[in-house]
Amino acid sequence: MSVDTLPQKVESQAIVKEYVQRVRGGDLGALPAIFGLVVLVGVFSVLRPIFFSPGNFANLLTQGAVYVVIAMGLIFVLLLGEIDLSAGFASGVCAVVMSVTLVNVGVPWYVAILAAMATGVVIGLILGSLVAKLGIPSFVVTLAAFIAFQGVVLLILGQGNIISVRDQTIFAISNKNLPPWLGWALAAAAVAGYAAVQLVQARNRSKRGLAIAPPLVIGGRVAAVALVIGLAVYVLNLDRGRAIPLMGVPIVVPVILFFLLLWTFVLRRTAFGRHIYAVGGNAEAARRAGIPVDRIKIACFVICSFMASVGGVLAVSRAASVDPNTGGSNVLLFSVGAAVIGGTSLFGGKGRALDAILGGAVVAVVENGMGLMGYGSGQKFVVTGSVLLLAASVDALSRKRAAATGHR
Repeated sequence: MSVDTLPQKVESQAIVKEYVQRVRGGDLGALPAIFGLVVLVGVFSVLRPIFFSPGNFANLLTQGAVYVVIAMGLIFVLLLGEIDLSAGFASGVCAVVMSVTLVNVGVPWYVAILAAMATGVVIGLILGSLVAKLGIPSFVVTLAAFIAFQGVVLLILGQGNIISVRDQTIFAISNKNLPPWLGWALAAAAVAGYAAVQLVQARNRSKRGLAIAPPLVIGGRVAAVALVIGLAVYVLNLDRGRAIPLMGVPIVVPVILFFLLLWTFVLRRTAFGRHIYAVGGNAEAARRAGIPVDRIKIACFVICSFMASVGGVLAVSRAASVDPNTGGSNVLLFSVGAAVIGGTSLFGGKGRALDAILGGAVVAVVENGMGLMGYGSGQKFVVTGSVLLLAASVDALSRKRAAATGHR
C-alpha cells in the first residue's frame, strides 16, 4: 500500500465509524426498509422462482407506481407532523375530472391532465388553509374530506358508472415501455448526473472548509448507483413477452424518477425545504425564527394533493378506466404505509422523497409475492399491516434511543 492511499483509508474508516455511531444512536435511516426489502425478495424468490423473472420485475414497478407517487406527496405533510387521510380519494376525484374532460368534453389529453392537476392544487389549498388558518386538526379536516370526496366521485360519475379511457397517450404511461436504447441513455444520464452532484457537493464543502468524503468513498457511491441502475435496465431490456416481443423500461419509471429528483432537490437544496424540516421539528420555534409557518403548511398540503392528482392519472392509465372505487380501497393505506415503511417519521421532521420509493417497493413486493403464492386479500392486509406496525415501532424506538444518546 502506497503512502498516498493511507489518508484515504483513514478517512474512509472515520466515515464508517461515524455512520455506525449514528446508527447506534438511533439514526437508522433507510436501513430497516432496505433490510426488509432484501429479506422479502429473497423469501419470495425461493418460494416462487417466477417472482425473480424480468416480467414480474416490470410488473412490480408498475403495480407500486400509484402508491409511490402519492406517498411522495404525503411525505411533505408527514414532515410537518400532520396527516392527510383524503389523499386516496383526492386522487380519485382528480382521476374522474381528467376522464370526464377527456372523454365527455373531448379536450386533448394534456389539457385533461392539467385539469386533474389543477383540481389537486385547489384541493390542497382548501385543506391546507383549513389546517393552517383556522387551526382545525389535520386529522379532522382530511377525514371529512375523505368522506366528502367519495360523494364527489359518485355525484360526477353516478352510482356504478364506469368511464373507459381509450386515449393511447394516457394508456401508454403505465402500460408501454421505452425503446431499449433510450433506457440505456437515461441510465447513463442518471449516473452522470449523480456523479456530478457528488462532485459539486464535495467542491462546495471544500470551499467552506467542511469535511468531505474521500475520493474512494465518492467513487464507491457512484459505482454502486451505476451497478443498481445498470442491472435494472439490463433486466428490463430482456424480452419478457410470450406471444410477441416485450422489452424496455416502463414509461412510468422515468416519470417517478423525475418527481424523485424534483422533490429531493426541493427538500435538500432550497430554503423552502429547510423550513419544512424546521416546522416539523418545532413549529413554534420556527415561527419565532421568522419562518412563515402557515404558508409552509399550506404549500405542503398543495404538494400532497398535487401528487395525489398524479397518482390518479397513473391509476386511470393502468386501468384504462375510472369508476366510483378509483382512489378508494387500499390506495390511502398503502400510500401512507409506503411513506412510513420507507423511513418517514409520523412525528414530523424526518423523511426524504426516496422513502416513498423504498417503502413503495416493500408494499409492492408483499402484495405481488403473496399474490403469486395464492394468498388472498385478507392475508395481504395482515402482512402489510404488520410491516407498517413494525416500521412505526422502529421509528418510535429509534427516537427514544436518539433522545437518550443526545443524537436528536
